Amino acid sequence: MTTARAVPTGAVPTRDAAPTRDAAPAAPGPVPSDGPLVLSLPGRTLLLVAGLPGAGKSTLLAALDAPAGTRVLDSGAARAALAARLPAGTPYPAYRWLTHLAHRASVVGAVLGRAETVVVHLPATAPRVRGAVRRLARLGRRTPHLLWLDTPPEQALDGQRARGRVVRARPFSVHARRAERTVTALRAGAETGWASVRCTDRSGARRGLALAK
Repeated sequence: MTTARAVPTGAVPTRDAAPTRDAAPAAPGPVPSDGPLVLSLPGRTLLLVAGLPGAGKSTLLAALDAPAGTRVLDSGAARAALAARLPAGTPYPAYRWLTHLAHRASVVGAVLGRAETVVVHLPATAPRVRGAVRRLARLGRRTPHLLWLDTPPEQALDGQRARGRVVRARPFSVHARRAERTVTALRAGAETGWASVRCTDRSGARRGLALAK
């Protein structure tokens, strides 16, 4: 878990308040041609950054510009914290389940906490997971927003190899099928319950993300 740094004054524009949680999400926006993707998240909000493992979620969040005090929950941070406490050389599969548990517990704590904006890193390729995130947002009196990384499976696999951690073939195939259905739903406007929905890809992830109130 990390805290994002402040955005320099005037770095990103502001907009009027976001729609209520029952409003239909806007159509996924285009990927910017240059510079970071800019999102306006006024009020008490939750941003879910989702997509295939290796899609570029951690890359996107590594260069995040956001208002001071924004809480960022990245599963990689949970994994690193656990690895530091375990004997050197402990294989990740031995504590994968504990990493997932610790990450989700941190997400719940942050969403119910006092930070105005919480950014959550999860694959969330399954509709039930995205639904759980929306319910948690409502429980924490937050407006939920979705940022989906639309990355082809072969590119996501390249990203996994680059980070040195590859998801097993069968679970990844499940993720890939779910991600394809998710993209279809997003393009059709059938992914409801979000105040806003935006999409980007791996090249967009490398340009980073800027949040503003």
